[in-house]
Amino acid sequence: MRVLLFPFSMLCVLLSSLFSPLYAADDWYRPPVSVTWQWQLDGVVNEGYDVDLYDIDLFDSSVELIQRLQASGKKVICYFSAGSYEDWRPDAVDFAAKDLGKTLSGWDNERWLDIRSSQVRDVMIRRLDLAVSKGCDGIEPDNVDSYRTNTGFSFRANDQLDYNRFLAAQAHARGLAIGLKNDPDQARALSSDFDFAITEQCFEFSECRSYSSFIKAGKPVLNAEYRRIYVDDEAQRNAMCKQSLALEFSTLVLPVTLDDKFRLSCLP
Repeated sequence: MRVLLFPFSMLCVLLSSLFSPLYAADDWYRPPVSVTWQWQLDGVVNEGYDVDLYDIDLFDSSVELIQRLQASGKKVICYFSAGSYEDWRPDAVDFAAKDLGKTLSGWDNERWLDIRSSQVRDVMIRRLDLAVSKGCDGIEPDNVDSYRTNTGFSFRANDQLDYNRFLAAQAHARGLAIGLKNDPDQARALSSDFDFAITEQCFEFSECRSYSSFIKAGKPVLNAEYRRIYVDDEAQRNAMCKQSLALEFSTLVLPVTLDDKFRLSCLP
């Protein structure tokens, strides 16, 4: 039997690569306040916008698309749902039946997840690893405020805080930025854990002030408004945009389907 002898220096390099972290501490993208962005989750992604970052679907976006966007100087945030089961996703079979709750209102093929479940968390870890393998700069985990609704489970606000902090810690451990999505009541408590916030209709629902802690911490708030009046009435849109600029938010007026049928930006 032949025994292969490695030089000690080579052995040290191999051991170092096995046990050292993939990323240095604090080594991930941090978007600035008033960052420009485009959000498209449906249809063929329009790559032509002159913005700082794109927010696109993790599963539906190819590595080639992500690389093209990055080659043009853009950062890429990858979307997935962290709080709901979607029956069309390729990893849908990985969820246990006991972890599937009630159907989401308006979304018949989605069900709430038990965010306390270790199996649910394992699926999310694999999704984070997928984001790394595809080269995403960050992630947008959706439906992370389910404690506020009737999910079919009995978890509370503290369970949501624990789950959201779990997602943030796991993202950062992989060198990924992470955004807090639609969780206004916990935004202040979580602003130190997340790198930016994404909110929908915060002007329509008078929730924008809930995210002021992000701006104070030098972290952007990316907001999307869907009211048709902002499309049809320039005066109404300008009034809303004036408020957005005063708050230093990055606000877009988009179709609720997020399919790039139109796009209006409050930023210059």
